[in-house]
Amino acid sequence: MFNHNNYNPNLKENARQLRTETVSKAEKRIWKSLLSKRKLNGERVLRQRPIDRFIVDFFIPELKLIIEIDGNSHFFKPEYDYYRQERLKSLGYKIVRFSEGEVMNQLDNVHQQLCHVVFCFRNDLTATHLGPPSREDE
Repeated sequence: MFNHNNYNPNLKENARQLRTETVSKAEKRIWKSLLSKRKLNGERVLRQRPIDRFIVDFFIPELKLIIEIDGNSHFFKPEYDYYRQERLKSLGYKIVRFSEGEVMNQLDNVHQQLCHVVFCFRNDLTATHLGPPSREDE
């Protein structure tokens, strides 16, 4: 039904609205400071990306990594958040979450954590593409 990392074109307008009209201060801050223009270790990051039936805050397509910023609304719908996260994980996505407070008050720490996560996933991806070690090396 979907391709290109489960992109859902039916949610395109909703995603555009989220990018321009209802973005939180924390999302603006992390986008401008850490994620836009390949600032995060040269990774291409998309914001408010429609995936399957959801719109995720930020997405690194090559790593299938979703970055979520949890605001107050997440405190009132834990069952939905759990369902959403499990659905995305079942599609092969990896998810890292930060609270709005972390982004607003500990941006350096968020940056370090994101760099570490990207480094780890990038190395796992590289190891997967290299294949198993040769028997001749043993």
